[in-house]
Amino acid sequence: MAGSGGGGSGGGGAEPPRSRRPPGMSEVAAGSENERLGVARDSMLRNPLIAKAELGRPRRCGYALPGHDFSYGLYIHGTDGGVPEAIGHWHAMKPRPALRRKMPRDYITMNCGALRAGYATAHEFNLFYKAKDIRQKADEESRFKRGPPKVPADMTYGIVSRPPTPFFDLLQHKYKELWMEQQRATTVIQREEKKKKSKPYETRTTLLRKYPLPEKEESFWHLPRLDKIGPHLSTFPDSEARRKAFSAYRSEMPVRCGPLHQGIYITS
Repeated sequence: MAGSGGGGSGGGGAEPPRSRRPPGMSEVAAGSENERLGVARDSMLRNPLIAKAELGRPRRCGYALPGHDFSYGLYIHGTDGGVPEAIGHWHAMKPRPALRRKMPRDYITMNCGALRAGYATAHEFNLFYKAKDIRQKADEESRFKRGPPKVPADMTYGIVSRPPTPFFDLLQHKYKELWMEQQRATTVIQREEKKKKSKPYETRTTLLRKYPLPEKEESFWHLPRLDKIGPHLSTFPDSEARRKAFSAYRSEMPVRCGPLHQGIYITS
């Protein structure tokens, strides 16, 4: 690692960067910047775990690096003659002879032949394979032995190009608004489903609260011979006033005291 050197004020330009090599024993002598007390050892300078950091400088490595004239890398000598060899003649590649491929066995044909010959055991089948080694034909092994697949005349091969990016929709946050609308619609649907699921079952008590039974009018006992005798005194001006009065009386019966429900109001 090379440290940054200070810039010179003369016409010579900037100083070359100093090499961040490991410090030597001369740099830890008495009176130097990196002075060490006691016996100075090489491990103090080369071990990165106990090496002392210098003020205002990058940490040095603990390995001895080669000089400035050292070239890193691997030099490969050319074996093809270089540019003169390429300009001098044309290097042509010799065609390679086509290797005849050994076709795989046609086990279907050999199994049928072995069955016709009367063989049944695995040992007899193996002997038949060695005696009559039938191989598959080249056109039978090919995947396109029935011809190439039929494709439309105007078919285009390759990957469909991606549609252009709608920058105006991105700048206007259109996708955000669409997502918000979808979330609102989803929330409404979830609330409706929750209401349907949380609907209580109807019982006799709830039905009586909604639709109370009509109250039965109490009829007191009286002599049967007096059923056909009508009233001789009427204190109401007409039948409509009498009906309204009895209707108000029946509506207040549950909240009044007394056997005839004509007493004071019940406050409980």
